[in-house]
Amino acid sequence: MKSLLVVDDDINTNEAISEYFKEAGYSVVPAYDGEQALFLFSENPVDVIILDIMLPKITGITVLNKIREKSSIPVLMLTAIDDEYIQITSFDGLADDYITKPFSMVLLEKRVASLLRRSEKKEIIEKYDVWRYGDIIVDFSGYSASDANGKIDITPKEIELLKLLVEHKGLVLTRAQILDAIWVDDVSVLDRLVDTYIKNIRKKLRLDCIVTVKGVGYKMEVTL
Repeated sequence: MKSLLVVDDDINTNEAISEYFKEAGYSVVPAYDGEQALFLFSENPVDVIILDIMLPKITGITVLNKIREKSSIPVLMLTAIDDEYIQITSFDGLADDYITKPFSMVLLEKRVASLLRRSEKKEIIEKYDVWRYGDIIVDFSGYSASDANGKIDITPKEIELLKLLVEHKGLVLTRAQILDAIWVDDVSVLDRLVDTYIKNIRKKLRLDCIVTVKGVGYKMEVTL
């Protein structure tokens, strides 16, 4: 169950948001001023923060800045002020999204769901910056690979293809999906090129964990 910290000094608004998200299956922690928000954030593991800008004691912008000193948690700024300067200030403070009152609860939930998806994808990418399999070490961010004997000669595309499989561990990726992800708009690339790249990756890195699903594509079968 995903958890939200809802920060709004207007009791009716806070309760409305809290009840809506509880009905949608979220766990909700309400806060009614900036000080309380920072305290509850430090005491409760939450996945997303819905943060009003105009708050008593400590403003929402200050709360955001203090949170950013220690966390990259998704933060959606909420305010009744439809002002470009306030929006710019919010994003300068590294807010992830912004919505003005009055708003649709359905739209708010969609925005929160989108932030969660982005956050989860980011966590996956960060988790797999360095990948190990046996004595093989692959540094995805550094586009390099090595084993006990030293550096392994591997191309950037091979690194990207391996990373794609690692990020989708257990899922079968078709050749078309791989082409769309790695070669993007290069329509001249044939889908059998994927087979060649897979063959090279298996040979260079001695990987028996990349499984061929006949007539479909490839998947990574390994406990990471």
